[in-house]
Amino acid sequence: MKEHIVSQLRESAELKLRFAKESVKEIVKATEIVQKCLRSGGKILLFGNGGSAADAQHIASEFVNRFLINRKAFSAIALTTDTSILTSIGNDNSFINIFSRQIEALGKRGDVAWAISTSGRSKNVLKGIETAKYLGLKTIVSMGGNIKTVKGKIDCMIHVPSESTPRIQELQITVAHIICELVEENLSKTK
Repeated sequence: MKEHIVSQLRESAELKLRFAKESVKEIVKATEIVQKCLRSGGKILLFGNGGSAADAQHIASEFVNRFLINRKAFSAIALTTDTSILTSIGNDNSFINIFSRQIEALGKRGDVAWAISTSGRSKNVLKGIETAKYLGLKTIVSMGGNIKTVKGKIDCMIHVPSESTPRIQELQITVAHIICELVEENLSKTK
């Protein structure tokens, strides 16, 4: 059991170190996109399925309430929280449209659609990204797996180079926390 625990922690740490060498530029880019949006009065629309839905809610709460410091609220919405909207779209329309319909209703040019996906294959997430781009929103995608599904269709790709669901999810929330911290720090200085 001890060997397994150490092995899992080592795997997570090694992935984070590799990611740090390869992906800092994309984290900076995502941070700048979010900051520009919030400075201009826009909002961040976050979405994903399962654990990614939980991460979307977690990140939205960090922006709206606070991350590390007390400051004014930043506009962020997790598109995973309104069960009436989710179930009505899923039932009356299609589960594939649960995010795209909300983006159509709530999103405007200058807002950011931030998709989170472990696999990169979720049809409802891909449709949400497609709708966001069509409507002129900036798009950030945080995903593991195969990036071919969104390559060339988004503004910023935070790709976790792993096929391990737990490792991908651990790194996605770490990156989201880094972005929250940078945005909070930078926007609080300018107010």
